[in-house]
Amino acid sequence: MRQYLKEGLGWRLGWNPSAPHYQGLVGTSEWSVELTQAEFEDFCRLLLQLAETMTQASLELMDSEMLAIEAQSEALWMEARGFPQAFSLSFILLQSRRAEGSWPPSVTPALIQGVQMLQFF
Repeated sequence: MRQYLKEGLGWRLGWNPSAPHYQGLVGTSEWSVELTQAEFEDFCRLLLQLAETMTQASLELMDSEMLAIEAQSEALWMEARGFPQAFSLSFILLQSRRAEGSWPPSVTPALIQGVQMLQFF
C-alpha cells in the first residue's frame, strides 16, 4: 500500500502505512487528527455505514424530517445529523487519547466519496 493525502474543499484524508504508530489522518484545512490503522479503518467503516443508513432512511421519511444517527466501535463514536440528502458528520475518539471533529453538510458528500475511493479495508 502506498502513502497518500487526498483533500477537497473542507476535508482531508491521509494514509501512510509505513508510519510507526499513526497511519491515518482525518481533518479539514483548519484541523487534523492522526489515527492508528484500527481507528482509521473504523472511521471509514462507520462513515460508510452512517451514509448508507441515511440513504435507506430517505425512503421512509418525509422531506422535512431530520435524523440523528449514531454508530460506535471500541475506538470511536460517530454521528450523522440532518436530512438524508444533507447531513453533518461528527466523531469522537474514545481510547488512549481524546480528539473530536466534525464536517458540515456541504462537505460530507465529498468526504464520503474520498473514503469510498480507499481500497484497503
